[in-house]
Parts: sequence; C-alpha cells; structure tokens
Amino acid sequence: MHEFFAAGPGEAQAVAGAGLALAIRAAGARAIVWITQDLVAAETGALHGAGLCAFGAAPERFVIVRAANHVAALQAAAEALRCPALGVVALELWGPSRALDLTASRRLALRAGRSGAPLLILRPGAAPAPSAAASRWSVSPAPSRPLEANAPGRPAFSLTLSRHRAGAPCRTWHLEWDRERASFDERATLSRPVVSLPSGAEASAGGSPPAGPAERRRAG
Repeated sequence: MHEFFAAGPGEAQAVAGAGLALAIRAAGARAIVWITQDLVAAETGALHGAGLCAFGAAPERFVIVRAANHVAALQAAAEALRCPALGVVALELWGPSRALDLTASRRLALRAGRSGAPLLILRPGAAPAPSAAASRWSVSPAPSRPLEANAPGRPAFSLTLSRHRAGAPCRTWHLEWDRERASFDERATLSRPVVSLPSGAEASAGGSPPAGPAERRRAG
C-alpha cells in the first residue's frame, strides 16, 4: 500500500497523473480498478476514455468506480482487493478522512498484501497522517524536455519519497512518462537508481515514483 500527496497547493492533478502512470506500469496486462470519491472528481476531474488513450492506456482495462464519500470508497477498495485477477487498485480521496484512520489503513494494507495487487491511495487534498502505508510520496509537476521542432515534451514529475517502511532514504526523483513503453525515464541530471515498486506478493513492501499528468474530464 502506497500513499501519494500533492507537494503544494494547486498540484492535485500531479497526484492523479502519478497514480495513473504507476497503475499502468504496475498492472501489466491485468485490470485496474480506479475508485474515485465524488468530491475528487468535482475538484480535479475524472478519468475518461480519450484521456486514457492519450496517456497510453487501454480504457477497457479500467474498472472505474464512483463513491459518494470516504466510507463508500474504502469499502469499494476493500472489496476490490478480494479479487485475485486485478493488477492494481487505485483509491482517490479528497480532504482529511476520519474513516481512513490507522486501524483502517492497517486493514487495507493486510488485504493488499494478501491479494498481491498494489493499492495506491491518492490524497491530493489532504495532509499526511499516521498510516500503515509501505511508502509515502509527495508529487509535483516538473518541466519536460522539448521534443523535435520544439514540440511539447513528455509528462514530467518530481517525486519525493518522504517515508519508506523498509528504510529507504528520503530522496527526490525527476521522471518522465513514456507512453509508448509504459515506463518511466529518469532525467539525465540524476544518476541515482529509482526505488522500484514490487509487484505480486511483494507489493506491500516498497514504493516507486510514477510520472505524467492524467488527461481528465471535469465533472459536471
């Protein structure tokens, strides 16, 4: 189980993009369950088919769930983690959450560990709080390198590891999302290796920085 927070005000879209890129990368060919609290969709927009395609994802691989509140979203995540066929479960929550206390996060972490599917908890409108997450990240957009003819570059993000249960040191990585390869490229200015997100049975013990702004449709 891994948590992602916005590094600063106005950077909620960065958290969504990070979660989307990481979900695509970690799921492989398996399905992705994306659970969004209604308030997140109202504040930052919601995933839609055209945006997923532009990001290099196949919309048919996604099961998108809308939840009215935190309790319903957490229940949906717990149920999704019962399915052994899933590649990733992503959970978007807005603002502070009494429902997601330390006890609830421990339960989710245990379920994620048993299922073997990474659980990504995206908290764009909240501050970090005690939890059982294996890793905690703060996300912000980063300048991208232009392509040929000065065309807009690939989505780029700065990700800072602020907590890691296995003791990995806190660092910042600057990454670009390659939609063709569904993977991340570390910027040439940094030479240190990226902490990788384990898949399968090891998913509860590590963390990995994703990159790329999701194209999202504003909720009406």
